[in-house]
Amino acid sequence: MQGHSLKPEAVDRKRASYIEGTLAIVGNTALFALKYWAGIVSGSIALLADAWHTLSDSISSVVIVVGARLASKKPDKDHPFGHGRWELVSSLIVAMLLVLIAVGFIRDSISELQVRESANFGTIALVVTVVSIVVKEAMAQYAFYLGRKSGSSAVKADGWHHRTDALSSLVILIGILFKDRFWWIDGVLGLLVSLMLIYAAYSIMMEAVSKILGEEPGEELIREINEIVSSLYDYELHPHHFHLHNYISSKELTFHIIIDGRLTVEEGHAIADTIEKEIRDKLSIVTTIHMEPGHHTHQDD
Repeated sequence: MQGHSLKPEAVDRKRASYIEGTLAIVGNTALFALKYWAGIVSGSIALLADAWHTLSDSISSVVIVVGARLASKKPDKDHPFGHGRWELVSSLIVAMLLVLIAVGFIRDSISELQVRESANFGTIALVVTVVSIVVKEAMAQYAFYLGRKSGSSAVKADGWHHRTDALSSLVILIGILFKDRFWWIDGVLGLLVSLMLIYAAYSIMMEAVSKILGEEPGEELIREINEIVSSLYDYELHPHHFHLHNYISSKELTFHIIIDGRLTVEEGHAIADTIEKEIRDKLSIVTTIHMEPGHHTHQDD
């Protein structure tokens, strides 16, 4: 987690996922019904497709809630570091849903361009589309807020899902405003939104994959570790060789310190134990410290 403090989050991950997921399910289902009704009344194929796109957001939100439930399970014999990475799995599923939706948009847009069709929009479609844009962007902003407060990548991923749905509705709004001048505008803008969806899916997927593969500790975290060590001891222990293992619900940190080779094993252990306790209390990270005599060097340092 580069450049990011690992102090306890202001909002519990599980609670944030439940709140955002439940709100998204209710909101998206209501919007689906509204868009579908408007599509039937106005005869707009694009609005009907957008209605199903919105309903797919409810599916992704169900994935988020289920992922939060699985991630909150306590560590067990087979999973001693907990089940927090289920949250990353949830993010990957959301990303794949975005790709599937984007492929559908590309297919429909190309078909529309090939037959030289333009969308058939009416006043009802205009009003419903504006309402959809406002509501979906509000849902996205709330998801981003909860994601920042809780540090949940899955909640932030669902925020991007809301944002892309708002963008797809914006495309339809543009099509409504310019449909009389450019018959092809709905198809072309549909392709552009599809590319936005794919990019959002790529960003979500790469963030999750990066955490699964393992990340270097950020500069801010290393600075905090150095400050903790310096506050405990007057002499320099040279913390180095940092490795962070992020299990989402828990974090494991290992690093090395240099101690006077004349110290006894008990004295060296007391130094490491004191530092580990302070890091656990202040940063909520379980730490394992390797001690080295002053003359020791690493081949890979």
